Amino acid sequence: MIHTTVGQLGHFFVILSFVTALVATVAYFLSSLGRRASVSVQTISVEEPQLAYAGESTFGGKKAKRKVPVQSTQVATPEKDDWKTLARWAFYIHGLAVFGVGASLYYIIYNHYFEYHYAWSHSSLALPVQYMISCFWEGQEGSFLLWLFWDAVLGAIVISTSRGAAAKQWEAPMMTVFALVQAFLASMILGVVFGDTFKLGSSPFLLLAEAMPDAPIFTADPTFVPKDGNGLNPLLQNYWMVIHPPTLFLGFALTLVPFAYCIAGLWRNQPLEWIRPALPWTLFGAMILGVGIMMGGYWAYETLNFGGYWNWDPVENAVFVPWLVMVASLHTMLIAKRSSTGLKTAIILTISTFLLILYSTFLTRSGILGNASVHSFTDLGLSGQLLVYLLAFVALAVLLAARKWKYIPSDEKEASVYTKEFWLFIGATVLCLSAFQIIATTSIPVYNKILESFGKISNLALPADQIAHYNKFQVWFFVVIALLTGVGQFMWWRKLDNKKWDALITPGIITLLISAGLIAFGSIKNPVYMALLVAAVFALVTNGTILLGVIRGNYRFSGGAIAHIGMALMLIGILYSAGFSKVISINTSGLLISKQDEFTKNDNKENKENTLLWLNQPERMGQYQLTYRGQRIEARDVPGYIPRKDVMVIEGDFRGIAQRDIEQGGKIYHKKGDTLALYPENTYYEVEYREPSGKVFSLFPRAQVNERMGLLASPDTRHKADRDIYTYVNSVPDPSAENKWEKTETYSVAIKDTFFLNDYVAILDDVVRTNQVEGMDIGPNDAAVRARVRVLSKTGEQTLNPAFVIKNRLVAHPAEMSDELGVRIQLNEIDPRTGKFTFAVNRTQRDYIVMKAFEKPLINILWIGTLIVVMGFLISTVRRYREYRKMQDKLI
Repeated sequence: MIHTTVGQLGHFFVILSFVTALVATVAYFLSSLGRRASVSVQTISVEEPQLAYAGESTFGGKKAKRKVPVQSTQVATPEKDDWKTLARWAFYIHGLAVFGVGASLYYIIYNHYFEYHYAWSHSSLALPVQYMISCFWEGQEGSFLLWLFWDAVLGAIVISTSRGAAAKQWEAPMMTVFALVQAFLASMILGVVFGDTFKLGSSPFLLLAEAMPDAPIFTADPTFVPKDGNGLNPLLQNYWMVIHPPTLFLGFALTLVPFAYCIAGLWRNQPLEWIRPALPWTLFGAMILGVGIMMGGYWAYETLNFGGYWNWDPVENAVFVPWLVMVASLHTMLIAKRSSTGLKTAIILTISTFLLILYSTFLTRSGILGNASVHSFTDLGLSGQLLVYLLAFVALAVLLAARKWKYIPSDEKEASVYTKEFWLFIGATVLCLSAFQIIATTSIPVYNKILESFGKISNLALPADQIAHYNKFQVWFFVVIALLTGVGQFMWWRKLDNKKWDALITPGIITLLISAGLIAFGSIKNPVYMALLVAAVFALVTNGTILLGVIRGNYRFSGGAIAHIGMALMLIGILYSAGFSKVISINTSGLLISKQDEFTKNDNKENKENTLLWLNQPERMGQYQLTYRGQRIEARDVPGYIPRKDVMVIEGDFRGIAQRDIEQGGKIYHKKGDTLALYPENTYYEVEYREPSGKVFSLFPRAQVNERMGLLASPDTRHKADRDIYTYVNSVPDPSAENKWEKTETYSVAIKDTFFLNDYVAILDDVVRTNQVEGMDIGPNDAAVRARVRVLSKTGEQTLNPAFVIKNRLVAHPAEMSDELGVRIQLNEIDPRTGKFTFAVNRTQRDYIVMKAFEKPLINILWIGTLIVVMGFLISTVRRYREYRKMQDKLI
């Protein structure tokens, strides 16, 4: 049955969201114009003289000539604004329509309506509910919808929090920008085709038959519905992928608020007044976007197997750059009231932050990074539309800023090096230089594409070693940034007055003493690492000194110092966890694990840094004794992992049949023969670590052999206070060869005779009568014997006990299998005359893994530093918001 109603409803909501966004844009625009046409003017007093531009205004304590009369001291209040009322209703309906689109799409995914291309492409019957949520935004259409949702929520908040005549003045011009952005975003999922060539957006409600009309199956059966979908990318089957994308897209959406305030301020000839209402949003946006980026880093650390949390991937860079610029804009906004240079820079950087978000969207979704990044989306034919989206707002922002630039007062003299404005501006400049270096290199595929469009061939290529390339520059940028946070904080709190720097002597001495101890104790020999460590410790000491003084007065002013302390801790955590990460899985066996090194200049690296573990055979790895304990699988209602051999997985299903009682922690969850729900796509490989103290713990790195993507390995990590042990598998036996046995070999031996089992020496010790055979009831009239075959290997002995059963005059030969030995043995014949016993033996691939393990020292300092940065941003956001609300309350 094809469920078309819900898709039609969802598509209706898409069209409604697009139309209402356009209506809201036009109505808010006309409201902004109408406000100037017919208003009653109310004069109010402004507490802070630097905000008044009528006549001669003061700017940073200096008089600046007025160029145009602005409206900071006159609040225009419409007696009646029908356009604004219409615009509000249109935007609220738009928000409800966006919610309707999301609800319709999730309903399709949750109910497994695989006749829809989106559900078939991204979900499957085996997925649990939380990963169905991840399916929602795995595709481009869903991620655009998520962005639409957050913008709609933020727009509603902006409208509802506009209190008083002064605040309401911002609503119309701001929401004009908001609604226009929403119209562009809604067009991305519109999915309307004009003629045979022009397509506006890609609809998430496209039926599979519409998306693949030439597929033979639909020619034969137009009503065909697949029984299952392709499933979610296994790398996204992680709980961080449930919360990371929404957080990141909320960060994207939050860049729109200060951008809209900035455009509204320029539009209304108020180039400074927008700063105060925009500042809390900028702080909050920088916090959320930063958290989203770090969530992505932690997801990569837990899920990907490149051995870290940051790989300087082009898609990672495309998100990191707007955050750097946003933080730079934040610092210039703090000095905008006292520095014309700061104000102009704040305008440029606030606009740039939003435009860089659009540019990063173009990079990741146009397909231009398809060969440069594993994270980028493929092109859905939206690259032209994305480019129009980007260029439209570039043109809008640049033209408006150019036209209004003359209204910004200029400083009569340059800022002194002994002022906080100078040091905050320098800090913002270094952040922007860091961002420029990253985006300039990341955009190489764009340069090539532009040259190709003009018929030229470009030889530019992304760096072969991305990590080394970016680190070479970025380390020094952040050395300077760390030093500037210390000096800047002392300047901000006026600790360096009268052109004297004496206040920095004590923190400088403490920094040198601590750094010298850490360098000597940690045997740091790399000069670059030394410089970064000294700079980070300096930032820690100076900001800590400021924090102690601030807390004694009012903790609400401590946000900046706390955020800078967190940043310093993050740099220390990055330095040690990345700079001193050590491979501990050194291959000492002499075995050639990877043949690729024979044909590359890899200096035998893969052979040196991977260790081969056979099932249940201990191996020494540094201070640890490692033992591979076998394959494990997840059951949906059983905690932890269960041995794979305890469950017979039903092929093509997400269920299995228990081969024995499934027990965990003394509780039986399933009896033998029960059917249980599984997560069958992933296999976990239990690796037992035994420490010198005798303490034992197990790690469960995950691997999936995927038909489309090959071996997908995800690490497992043991978190300790001072380090992480990070383990993943590099190679596993081919699942297609599992349970494939070689040709049967027969051996006729007498008791105490020796023979060979899969290259092992085996001895038939005895054959004795038994009354117990697994899976069979031995009655009084039945007969059963069991052989005792002792197998000798280099790690010890193992006993196999194949049985021979006569039951109801029928003969049975229950096989005994050993994964460790890779053999299956049956007792087929007993000859009383000769005393010979005939065994049938099959061999198969022994179970093994090739694994790699790291020690990452002090990585927890990175995560602790991240939390402290968030705390600092949060304190500053609350403080600035309260200041703005108090000012608004006074003006009401």
